[in-house]
Amino acid sequence: MTFETLAIRKEGAALFVEIAAPPMNLFGPELARDLASLIHQAEADDSVRVLVFKSADPDYFISHVDLTRVKELREEAAKLDEKSVGLLFHHLSASRLVTIAQIEGRVRGIGSEFVLSCDMRFAARESAVFGQFEPSFGVIPGTGGVQHLTRLMGRARALEVMLGAEDYNADFAERYGWINRALPARKLSAFVRLLALRIASFPAAGHVAIKDRVNAIALAPAEELRRDSEVFGAGLRNPEAQDLIQAAFKRGLQTRDAEMDLARLLGGSAPS
Repeated sequence: MTFETLAIRKEGAALFVEIAAPPMNLFGPELARDLASLIHQAEADDSVRVLVFKSADPDYFISHVDLTRVKELREEAAKLDEKSVGLLFHHLSASRLVTIAQIEGRVRGIGSEFVLSCDMRFAARESAVFGQFEPSFGVIPGTGGVQHLTRLMGRARALEVMLGAEDYNADFAERYGWINRALPARKLSAFVRLLALRIASFPAAGHVAIKDRVNAIALAPAEELRRDSEVFGAGLRNPEAQDLIQAAFKRGLQTRDAEMDLARLLGGSAPS
């Protein structure tokens, strides 16, 4: 498997996938295309049972969507079998593959929605930062964030984290159910690797049956993802949203240094 934004290493029945989309792992058409190709190729290979995603950039897992290329991304996503990024993420959640996100650095917006579509999420206590900042521009998370966070956290906490549009550290994310566990960075890779290989060693039929029954209870229907995408697109076209986005660009949006503290850039402060 050869990709523009992903590096792949196979160990047993597990694929370890490193996301590398310089300069700061923004989610653009290339990453969408590569993820779709990876998922479909892995599903077609019976020797692969588990996917582990991590980042080559210690500061940014997936920053968020590239706001200068949203139209291009949506056009590229329309060419995918699933026809949208949100439905690609839903496909991943429903896949026979078991997926694990190993999170270091910042994961916001569509990046947060990607890791939420994975089956499990483990994060470095010292460096992982989470956010759904879309409401600061007057729009909703459009690729599954509303659906996943509400189911994971409950109504009140989901409203808190989305309406507040703050940055949240790994301990907070663990406490609220955003992730499975926050772990010391020095232990994270070894923990995830051993878990992935352990799961991969068990019969694939069990993975399929368990995911099918859990998803029947906890996974939002694809129709809800389609609706969220429509609402996001309509909100993004609103002149007020465009004005707020342009003002944020003037303050440093989509630059590495400024986005180290995105909540402050957008007018907030990270809770402890």
